[in-house]
Amino acid sequence: MKTPNLDIAGLGMATLDVLMRVSEMPTWDAPQGVTDFGLDGGGPVGTACVAAARLGARVGYVGTVGNDIVGELKMRFLAEYGVDLSRIVPLEEPETQVVCVYVHEQTGERVFSVLKRFHTVHLSVESLDRSYFASASFLHLDGFYHDCAVQAAQWMHEAGGRVCLDCRRTEERSVPVQTLELLAHVDILVCGSGFCRALTGEEDIWAAGSAALDFGPQVIVETRGEKGCFTFDGDQQFHTPAFDVEVIDTTGAGDVFHGAYLVALLRGWDLRLSAQFASAAAALKCSKLGGRRGIPGFAETVRFLRHRGVEVPS
Repeated sequence: MKTPNLDIAGLGMATLDVLMRVSEMPTWDAPQGVTDFGLDGGGPVGTACVAAARLGARVGYVGTVGNDIVGELKMRFLAEYGVDLSRIVPLEEPETQVVCVYVHEQTGERVFSVLKRFHTVHLSVESLDRSYFASASFLHLDGFYHDCAVQAAQWMHEAGGRVCLDCRRTEERSVPVQTLELLAHVDILVCGSGFCRALTGEEDIWAAGSAALDFGPQVIVETRGEKGCFTFDGDQQFHTPAFDVEVIDTTGAGDVFHGAYLVALLRGWDLRLSAQFASAAAALKCSKLGGRRGIPGFAETVRFLRHRGVEVPS
């Protein structure tokens, strides 16, 4: 099988999202009407791959797909954006990576429900193609398929590429051992609110982000939704405000940020502009229901930034 020439290879979770926009959550005693409904692709790496492809990068996704119509839809919602699926691993069982997403009509915040068999799917290291990852400049991970993620990260570094990891927001006070193991192989950590605190024990974001660099990454960005994001590397630390937009649905906003951030780095932009570009793409995404249908193209994102006084190279 011919190996494509990629900018970004993603390895991790891709889902089928069933979206329902509601003003109140239903209960057994008080059913509620649904003001909007949709089907869309989701998942941290899956949506980041779609975002990067929409923004002009050559992107491939590695994961699993079930043998039913749900699996077909999951593939369709990746392929229609130009994501290469030549190394996806088919399963002899129905798709289980399905998420019901309840979106609050007034705020755009959401609640997720997953199938009980969601985390039972495994991907073997033997099913991976080393040359596929080596063809890319960046490997993007979300920690799913842990053994495969560690192996792919090692291959990526041997090929001279860089590894980015998405760690979700957390209220916990510690980080799983497997995540700590993976962090040792990561160059860029883009995490959600609370992760740096959980990793380091530091309550202050500036202290936590700086201390988190000791765990392996050279660059760390902690995203905090409407409060913007905080960037740390060995030489600088700074805050990037979020852009004010009318929010319909925040589903996938962090995942879009990850894909856009890698596209900015591919263009050789500095960390400050990369954070602004990723913030803009994530903000624009929030204007539509679903994790992917609102993802902007490159030109739209640049216009959005320039209209707000941000200088972007041509």
